[in-house]
Amino acid sequence: MMQGNFIWYELMTTDTAAASDFYAKVNGWKAKDSNVPGVDYTIFNVDGFEMGVAGMMALTPDMLAGGGRPGWMGYVAVDDVDRKADEFKAAGGSIHVPPTDIPQTGRFAVAADPQGAVICLFKPVMPDGPMPPAPAENSPGTFGWRELYAGDLDTAFDFYSGMFGWEKEMAVDMGAMGIYQTFKHDGASLGGMMTKMADMPAPFWNYYVNVDGIDAAAERVKSAGGQIVNGPHEVPGGSFIVTGLDPQGAMFSLVSKTR
Repeated sequence: MMQGNFIWYELMTTDTAAASDFYAKVNGWKAKDSNVPGVDYTIFNVDGFEMGVAGMMALTPDMLAGGGRPGWMGYVAVDDVDRKADEFKAAGGSIHVPPTDIPQTGRFAVAADPQGAVICLFKPVMPDGPMPPAPAENSPGTFGWRELYAGDLDTAFDFYSGMFGWEKEMAVDMGAMGIYQTFKHDGASLGGMMTKMADMPAPFWNYYVNVDGIDAAAERVKSAGGQIVNGPHEVPGGSFIVTGLDPQGAMFSLVSKTR
């Protein structure tokens, strides 16, 4: 079932050529034009999956003037974008970009939860015929985890549970940092949430890309001009993670089953 699952990820950046080069070196992504008429949009692909794993657009001067900065956004599938946008507003959230059609692609809206974390709503146009096979779980270059740094964990979880039907999974006591609450949908683990640290200026979502070996991936980040801001280190469950900034300042994370 697609509804309630993250189905797309998008980088907004100030330099699409430099970002393409960076993520090719770090994640092995191949960039190509979307070929959507009138839209300057890049698709990131991994070998063996023709549908793409993420997209990229340049921040416009108006976006920058309004406070926009390089960053990643996640898209959650919904049955009706307009209705879900209304539900967001009724529950205390906001809509930054109203429901809009993308030719040959689908309908989307850019929303924010009541605490200000941005998340996108999306109903795709489904292609004719059978869907191409998806990459195997944890395949390098695909997204493997989603993480919310919330203003308040409990109220944030209640909001998203009501919007998308997400359910609580394992809760990890992180001591002074509070509880890290993982969540699932339709029985599959999706991500985790926690109350943000005091030095974080605002709530936000962060996204993890699967890599083969975390130490080598961290070195690729640095050699390609990025910065490591946290890790590498092991997390409950046995995976290894690292968080970085790309050369334009967008935050991202990497996850691997091996060091």
